[in-house]
Amino acid sequence: MTGRIRRVGLLGGSFNPAHGGHRRISLFALQALGLDQVWWLVSPGNPLKPAAGMAPLAARMRSAMKQTRRAPITVTAIERELGTRYTVDTLRCLTRRYPRTQFVWLMGADNLAQFHRWKDWRAIAKMMPIAVIARPGYDVSATASPAMAWLGRYRMSAARISDRGKWSAPALVNLRFDPDTRSATALRRTDPDWAERMSVLIPRDQLTHHLIDSEPTSMHSAGQA
Repeated sequence: MTGRIRRVGLLGGSFNPAHGGHRRISLFALQALGLDQVWWLVSPGNPLKPAAGMAPLAARMRSAMKQTRRAPITVTAIERELGTRYTVDTLRCLTRRYPRTQFVWLMGADNLAQFHRWKDWRAIAKMMPIAVIARPGYDVSATASPAMAWLGRYRMSAARISDRGKWSAPALVNLRFDPDTRSATALRRTDPDWAERMSVLIPRDQLTHHLIDSEPTSMHSAGQA
């Protein structure tokens, strides 16, 4: 990849735990948008979800790494190192740190429905294209959301985004494929001890290469605010 701009999809979330649905949508987006990689931004904390029931960061990182084996997906908790509280600040830092990388923000339709609640959400849209992945039960609320009313004028096809000469922002791409009904909530219900098993070994961040041996308690998260 030397000598050319690489393209990376960013998928933020708590990954509490990560599951096959995360992997599936990432690989689908990678192919549809002509990406080189997808980075999973595992959040230290999620301001739009209750702290109760949130597994330690190390356990969530390990669950993500298990799901991404042999896939062009990098698992990182880089927000800890950046010290950012909000998605918009995280993305500004990433674009400065990786000037030869073009990013596209990946989000589910459930997040689009509340995107207008995120800090400086329009600034996020002006920084990089946004690809929205359909999720069962959220299409109506996403379509009716204030963010969609603004973003709708910037609709773009996946084919145009995958064309390396036509990358621009703001841009909204709708990605549709067979719905994946898997959820972290259901996995926690059926396997309540998953985090304990995943906490046995200390993971190493695949982007920063730092050990994830501790975590802050009051950090906001990429992909959530």
